[in-house]
Amino acid sequence: METHSHIHKHEVKGKNLGLSIILNLTITIAQAIGGWLSGSLALLSDALHNFSDVLTLIFSWIAHRLAHKKATQRATFGYKRAELIAAFVNAATLIIVAIFLIYGSIHRFFHPEKVVSETVIWLALLGIAVNGISAFALQKDAAHNLNMKSAYLHLFTDMMASVAVLAGGLLMKFFNWYWVDSVLSFGISIYLIIVGGKLLLESTQMLMLFTPKSIDIKSVTADIEAIAGIKTVHHVHVWSLNDDEHHLEAHIDCTQDISIQAFNQLLDQIEQLLLEKYNINHCTIQPEFRRHDSKETIVQD
Repeated sequence: METHSHIHKHEVKGKNLGLSIILNLTITIAQAIGGWLSGSLALLSDALHNFSDVLTLIFSWIAHRLAHKKATQRATFGYKRAELIAAFVNAATLIIVAIFLIYGSIHRFFHPEKVVSETVIWLALLGIAVNGISAFALQKDAAHNLNMKSAYLHLFTDMMASVAVLAGGLLMKFFNWYWVDSVLSFGISIYLIIVGGKLLLESTQMLMLFTPKSIDIKSVTADIEAIAGIKTVHHVHVWSLNDDEHHLEAHIDCTQDISIQAFNQLLDQIEQLLLEKYNINHCTIQPEFRRHDSKETIVQD
């Protein structure tokens, strides 16, 4: 038998993504032109990162819209996992961009070029302002949604990259340290790999239906077995459909050959326990009595 429970959740709004797309498209064009004119690899790196942000934000916006489409007979879960796919792709692009930038920064370090530092400084300031506003707009949603978190991380890392570019521009202007440009580009790239790698791992685990880190299956089964009338719990699967929905399916051995009405009472207790203690709001329970099957908690199907 299958049950659904609903709890109050943060309403993630997609309108801030639209604003961020416009702002980041503007700064991307400005930094690309400025980087080409000034000869700054760090500025071009920041422009490339910003361009990846534009694609990321567009993808996130589309995924956010899809996630709110209703379920159909063909798509019985709806499109709720679209935002997980977006987070996965966004994380992968961060890493790919970073690898490209590392190659460019190493080459530039051994072949430094003069950079027009004034252009770098002004466009870095613009990048800080634009990415700061965009990141702030998504900050609240990022705490509740992996897709929004991936978009927020793109914007936040861009803001930090612009801060680094600004510092580099000042060093080049006052000390003529043009090698700083390639070092900053390299540092930005390493940071992107760290941030993108963590997000890629998190989104991959959810796509692979791993048990959420916040849920201990041994604790869940022990609590369910503590309910009067339940002997054992086995064939347990726990996964996240998206950031808001945690699912559980399991078989339970009843201590007696009970009626459906009596089982409904057990189900109410299980549902309340899972919701209140583990934030599992969707469960499918198969009742059994003296059935000869594997009683292992985790069974390889």
